[in-house]
Amino acid sequence: MNKPKSRESKPVTHKTKKPAKQTRPGWDIYFINIAKAVSTRATCLRRRYGAVITKDNVIVSTGYNGAPSGMIDCLEAGKCTRKELQIPHGERYELCHSVHAEANAIIRASADELKGSTIYISGCDGEGEECVSEPCMMCKRMILNAGIFKVVYSDGNGCYHIINPSDWLRNRV
Repeated sequence: MNKPKSRESKPVTHKTKKPAKQTRPGWDIYFINIAKAVSTRATCLRRRYGAVITKDNVIVSTGYNGAPSGMIDCLEAGKCTRKELQIPHGERYELCHSVHAEANAIIRASADELKGSTIYISGCDGEGEECVSEPCMMCKRMILNAGIFKVVYSDGNGCYHIINPSDWLRNRV
């Protein structure tokens, strides 16, 4: 019997480019981007903020601005008292029905988790444009009292600021 002749094929060599080295974001960029994602859960009509608290590069808590638990939020009500009264951003917070993102993140973490931690804050306005996310005075006091060591917040221009909260006390009147 004749056996079929086997065809020996030459090995095929594929030339491929070495893949480009993957770049990874640093921890601050990584967590500020997570804070941006958290802000999408906010229920404020004017501005949406998200906060992420980390310790040793592990997330311990998140928060976004919105009505207290069990209360009707601005999205559900379809109105914002401060917006209706044309109150400028950063003024008359006592008229706001929302709890700030920083406060929500702080109240959901333990005291041990907060000591020496970092808080990341990012926000956008009603049109979805990034806005300055520096904490208000009330939130600054809570951050200081919680023992948070570092604050990173977006500046509204695609960059972020890194602050040691104790620096806020250096400029006291």
